[in-house]
Amino acid sequence: MPDTPKETGRTVVVGERELAIGFRLIGLKDVVEVTPATAVAEFQKAMNGGFALVVATQSIRAQLSDAQRNAADASLHPLVVFVPTPTGDFEVESIDALAKRVLGVTLSVAG
Repeated sequence: MPDTPKETGRTVVVGERELAIGFRLIGLKDVVEVTPATAVAEFQKAMNGGFALVVATQSIRAQLSDAQRNAADASLHPLVVFVPTPTGDFEVESIDALAKRVLGVTLSVAG
C-alpha cells in the first residue's frame, strides 16, 4: 500500500516590504511585513506560532540577541531559514553549514 501523504505544515515569511510583496505574489498567505521597530517581536511570534518553516530576512537575524539567534539557528521545528534582504549587505549560509545544521551531516568534497 502506498504511503499516505503527510501534512507538511505551514510556512510563514517575516520580512521587509519588498520580500513580503514577492511572497504574497506567489500565493503565500502567511506573510508578515515588518519594520526595524517590529521585526524582532514579529519574528518571535512566528517562532511560537506553530509553523513548520519560518523564512526571515538577514536584517532580522542581525537584530536578534545572541540567545535568540542561537535558538533560531538550532531550531528544527520550526526550521528557520534566513534569506538575503532585497537591498543591503547580507550573509549567506553555505550549503555545508545548512546540511550540518538541518541534517546533522558534514558534506565533504571528494578529491
